[in-house]
Parts: sequence; structure tokens; C-alpha cells
Amino acid sequence: MIGGRADARADGHPTNDASAPEVVAGSGADVFARFAYAPNDLGYCGPPDATALREGTAAQVRAAARRFSGAWPYLRVMARMTGIADPLDRRLVESYWLGGGLGADLDREAFAHELLAVLGPAAGHYWKHLTPDLAREAAPNHCFHVFGVYPWSRLLGVGSGEHPLRILDDCRITWGVVRARRGDEISVECRRLLLDDSRLRLSAPETRSVAAVSSARRLATEADVGDRVALHWGRVCGRIDESRARVLAEATEHQLWVTNTRLAAGLDVGASGR
Repeated sequence: MIGGRADARADGHPTNDASAPEVVAGSGADVFARFAYAPNDLGYCGPPDATALREGTAAQVRAAARRFSGAWPYLRVMARMTGIADPLDRRLVESYWLGGGLGADLDREAFAHELLAVLGPAAGHYWKHLTPDLAREAAPNHCFHVFGVYPWSRLLGVGSGEHPLRILDDCRITWGVVRARRGDEISVECRRLLLDDSRLRLSAPETRSVAAVSSARRLATEADVGDRVALHWGRVCGRIDESRARVLAEATEHQLWVTNTRLAAGLDVGASGR
């Protein structure tokens, strides 16, 4: 679903329905900038200067997007598999960050094969888990990248304390409802990621304080009390509608299920924690 209603297919994955209004304001470049800005500003991915994402032109955002070694390969592969010429087509960008949409209709095994052909050579010998076995977990969205491609789920309970769990929680896209706002500080009711009895799960809704993604014009977030919003690395990226939040929740629950299946099969995770 891209700006549409989320229905479930027979295999449990959300489908695409264009009947509802768009979510998260702006063009594909704008949507990419909103979600990519926080990790880029924190120094985790993309080019070293976040200025282009914060206040650059569409052309500058496009140039910056190509330097994201995580998100850009997904968008390239999704563009090839859907026949869409522009990897920053809004439909592809929303589908990548939030799940569902055009990505829900792609063949998962074929997608995994194409994606790993791009990611594998770039990752080198550091990420030995990037093998065809990942096809069992593959999805053309950011949630798969967080839990399946990044190594953090493989570091749970191996002497790293709660750090891997915090990274997984901050890096995934979270949905929530604004309960209060004072300036750029926003209180959002959302669900956190927990490690409970060696399984990843989401908590009951709780309130946390987060920040609007930026005061710059391109990224300004006009979120009012009662609005549903998407969060990335503790910052509000934009408003989303109820159907989009449901699609994101479904994609997240699916990814937790396949990740837990892998963990149960071969990874000795440690004590539960927040």
C-alpha cells in the first residue's frame, strides 16, 4: 500500500490499495530525507554531511541517497523488479521505509537473490551471514534490513549487554500516537522492543519523549496531539494514517516472527531485557 488501505493477502503480507490518502508529506525525495535524516545526522549511515537531507534541493537529496549503502540497494532492486525507472519514486520509498505497498507483491526469494548480489560484495568478509539462507527472512523493506541484514540480532546475549537490543529498537521504524507537544519535544505513545525469554517482542504501549526530525523547512513536522506518527532513531519523521500504521505493524510483527525462528534454531540469546 502506498498511501492506501492495508489489506492482508493470503500469505499474511499487506497488499496495495490506492483508495486512501497519501501519508507522510512530500515527494519521494522528501520522504527519503525525512526517514534517512536521523541516522545520517547521528553518523550511522550515508554521507558525512546531513545538510542535503535537511535543507538541500531534490537533486542534492538524490545524490545523498545514492551514498546510503543500506537503503539505496533496496530501492535500486525494487525499481528493477517493479519496472519503475526512478528508485526515489515515492511509492518505492514509502514501501521501503514502512513496508507493504509495491514491495508486498515482489517475489521474496528473487528479491533476496538480487539484493544479496549487491550487498554481498560491498559487505565483504565482515558479514558472513549474508548468504542465500537469508531468503527465508527476506522482505523488501527497512525492517528486514534491521533484523536480518544488520548483525545486531546475532549479537543478542553474547556479552554485548543491552546495546544490540537498543540499536534494533532505535533503528526499526516505530509507529505511535502523539500525546503531548511542547515546542520540538513530543511525547509519543508507542511500543518498545523487548527480549523476553530469548524471544523478541513488542511491549505494551508506553509514552516516550522524542524530537521532531528538524526545524528545517524540508523536514519540519507538524504533528499535533492525537496524530499517528512514524519514528526513526528517536525522532518523528512525519504523520501516517491508521492504515499505514497497521501495515507497518504487520511488517514488524512478521519480521520479529522470522527472526525469532532463526534465533530459536541456532542462536543462544541471553537474559531478557529492555
